[in-house]
Amino acid sequence: MNSGAPISKPDLYVLARVIKTLKEKNRMNKTALATATGLSYDRLIKYLNWMVEKGLVEFDSSSDVILTKKGAETYDQLVKWILQHIGRVRFQKLT
Repeated sequence: MNSGAPISKPDLYVLARVIKTLKEKNRMNKTALATATGLSYDRLIKYLNWMVEKGLVEFDSSSDVILTKKGAETYDQLVKWILQHIGRVRFQKLT
């Protein structure tokens, strides 16, 4: 699942958006996840590669993306940090 150079400094809002979508849907195929998060497929793959490395997501036997327990905990910590330091969580509205 390689799609060019890996993400070295991921956008925290993009990570939160991907994790939030997976928390709501439980599991998704990569194409549906890209559409739901408003990311191009190639960009999503780069983020997923990074997230797999960090243990935030994994893939089931049919290649659907699944959020790990660590991923769910990371989302909670990320939202808490954003609220504490930024003051509000605001995700881009997707059409």
